[in-house]
Amino acid sequence: MSNNQIQIFDTTLRDGEQVPGCKLNTEQKVVIAKQLDLLGVDVIEAGFPVSSPGDFKSVEAISKIVKNATVCGLTRAVENDIKVASEALKYAKRPRIHTGIGTSDSHIIHKFKSNKDTIIERAFAAVKYAKSFVEDVEFYAEDAGRTENDYLARVCEAAIKAGATVLNIPDTTGYCLPSEYGTKIKYLKENVKGIEKAILSCHCHNDLGLATANSIEGVINGARQIECTINGIGERAGNTALEEVVMVLKQHPYLNLDTNIKTEMLYGMSQLVSDSMGIYTQPNKAIVGANAFAHSSGIHQDGVIKNRETYEIINPKDVGVTESAIVLTARSGRAALAYRAKNVGYELTKLQLDDVYANFLCFADRKKEINNNDIHQIIETSNVYHQIISAQYEQ
Repeated sequence: MSNNQIQIFDTTLRDGEQVPGCKLNTEQKVVIAKQLDLLGVDVIEAGFPVSSPGDFKSVEAISKIVKNATVCGLTRAVENDIKVASEALKYAKRPRIHTGIGTSDSHIIHKFKSNKDTIIERAFAAVKYAKSFVEDVEFYAEDAGRTENDYLARVCEAAIKAGATVLNIPDTTGYCLPSEYGTKIKYLKENVKGIEKAILSCHCHNDLGLATANSIEGVINGARQIECTINGIGERAGNTALEEVVMVLKQHPYLNLDTNIKTEMLYGMSQLVSDSMGIYTQPNKAIVGANAFAHSSGIHQDGVIKNRETYEIINPKDVGVTESAIVLTARSGRAALAYRAKNVGYELTKLQLDDVYANFLCFADRKKEINNNDIHQIIETSNVYHQIISAQYEQ
């Protein structure tokens, strides 16, 4: 893999599906997995096979149909989990077992009632056992965000010695600041013996709204995989949003970090996941929200009409959106009204526009948003309607 290539690990079908009430059946998961493969993700985490017969069936079915991506199954550091995952992944062209254990004091003391040396031993044993089934083994250090860096480095060294090919450094609780998370990745890159044998991976949660920022800091500081979900769905406040990190890297070429994602498929992918899971995507969601390329402020509308780049740093077509939306409200100006009027067949002079605009404001004060039918009515009830129609006939 090129040193500037960032692998995109999609966990929509595993971590993303942990949203309460958003269970997908096998058929729905297969449809989404096919599209993720076409989208260009490098790894599809298809599920947690030991968790239920349904999840096992889904991972197995996805393993059979994915043509390009690595198919991954999650496990705990438990032999039966790992064995079951290997069985579910047996049809995959590129299988990966994702195993691991909590490494923070909170997890070691309260969750496992254990000690640091024992956790390292369990990590080593889990990776070693997974390696007996597949070549590609990813190790996760759960709650790495709140784990001391020197101890985390020891855990990572043990995982590498056991054969881990990827080291997942999760900010499980979404607690880290971007500078802290970036420093953690940098520390591991510089202090873990044998780190050149494995890829560091970012798995950031969004509890403080920092998942995307933390993931970007991670890859700037040496990580080469980002774990994310479509629309940023996931437990609690969700995961890193795939569409956000991909477009951040695309729009900042000086970072010299690339992905294999076909960005023009992002909006359609977002709609598919939203519809399948029944999760409403907030209108102001970055990249794929309904308002991401909509302009209602008069100042913004005038700027966009004159030159799109005035207020848009992304070409809508780059993410699969047909065009920007000029939304007419009471905050809109004459430029926006003239633009929308032209789209429905009216070429207005400056004097005609002044008269129609006064009528428009009366309508707009009564309605939240003016649609195309309203534009016809606004023009037809204006004082200059006959002038406009006469001019059209003369043309």
